Amino acid sequence: SDDDPTLERHFKGHKEAVTCVDFSPNRKQLASGSVDKCLMIWNLAPKARAFRFVGHQDAITGVQFSPSGHLVATSSKDRTVRLWTPTLKGESTVFKAHTAAVRSVAFSRDGHRLVTASDDKSVKVWSVQRRSFIYSLCQHTNWVRCARFSPDGRLVVSCGDDRCVRLWDTSSKHCINCFTDSGGSATFVDFNSSGTCIASSGADGTLKIWDLRTNKLIQHYQVHSAGVNSFSFHPSNNYLISGSSDSTVKILDLLEGRLIYTLHGHKGAVIAVSFSRNGELFASGGADGQVLLWRTNFDVKSYQDVLQQHALRSTPDPPPHLSDVHPRGEAREEAAAQTQPLEVLSGHPASLHSTLQHIVQQLDVLTQTVSVLEERLTLTEDKLKECLLHQARTVRDLRASRERRETESDDTDGSADHFA
Repeated sequence: SDDDPTLERHFKGHKEAVTCVDFSPNRKQLASGSVDKCLMIWNLAPKARAFRFVGHQDAITGVQFSPSGHLVATSSKDRTVRLWTPTLKGESTVFKAHTAAVRSVAFSRDGHRLVTASDDKSVKVWSVQRRSFIYSLCQHTNWVRCARFSPDGRLVVSCGDDRCVRLWDTSSKHCINCFTDSGGSATFVDFNSSGTCIASSGADGTLKIWDLRTNKLIQHYQVHSAGVNSFSFHPSNNYLISGSSDSTVKILDLLEGRLIYTLHGHKGAVIAVSFSRNGELFASGGADGQVLLWRTNFDVKSYQDVLQQHALRSTPDPPPHLSDVHPRGEAREEAAAQTQPLEVLSGHPASLHSTLQHIVQQLDVLTQTVSVLEERLTLTEDKLKECLLHQARTVRDLRASRERRETESDDTDGSADHFA
């Protein structure tokens, strides 16, 4: 249907696997980094030229536009971070960031800071303007794969091969929480756009979302049949896209708590995915060296319509999956050759066992949700009680001071008469 995501363009230019992708804030450019050591800036205007930037001595691992769009930061296995101007000149400044491969780089929302994560087990924060080191966060016991600032800049989240997702306070520099991810290395981590939740992906194929207001795991997805390498929140926070070594991009509806699309566009692992800043487009990059540009479409319906549609559904139990999307053209014959039935969960046969397991998982999530709601209700009740007590006190104080004033004015009237 018209609401399904569609493949808009293929960008071919990298000689090896694409490891990272990011859209410019004005949505006119798309940056990608690769194992081929090159940074590509694709201009999204039709027939516009792409820029190739050369400078790193080893694979690029991370890329991000600054919030203003005037700079692009890249991290690399060559232990350095580079800041490029995404224009024809393509000037760059380079600094040695770590003593081992740098795995990720990201700007703070105000553009003043950078955060990097490395195989030297540290997370570091840098001044963009001075291109200088500010401080380190060191408690990971293995390679750190990814680090990101919260939207308000007050927190940093990081994750890595020690299976820990760590939350840091940027003012005290302390680790204030550690979410342990039991099933293998944590590959990627990020905040949603409101900063209320963090998600992490795992080499075991899981995606987990924690609510930072309660520090509880609120959603847990096992929809991929291999490791998840990257994900991206839609700016509305209602959807999440993920890229996996199972060669697919999957789209989750976070309000419904279910998988809605599986996209088959890459041959081989999908290593990077990212929504554009307004969510209209998203990009994926993979081991096949391709960068694919997709139009989102499924986010055009207003939230109200979505809710109404769900209310009208005759069956209360949603189908586990909306549809598989195979890009048209060359992929069509392939798709015809291997049209699969709808996948239930992670592409395993829909045996009774896995269905039951899924039901149990959903019940767990429900139980967690209920406990979160109970907790919030109790908090609200406490706050209300506090407010009412405070109000009663204020009323009492006001009455007392009014009475005091009245008696005082009686006294002053009396004294005036006395002097007269």
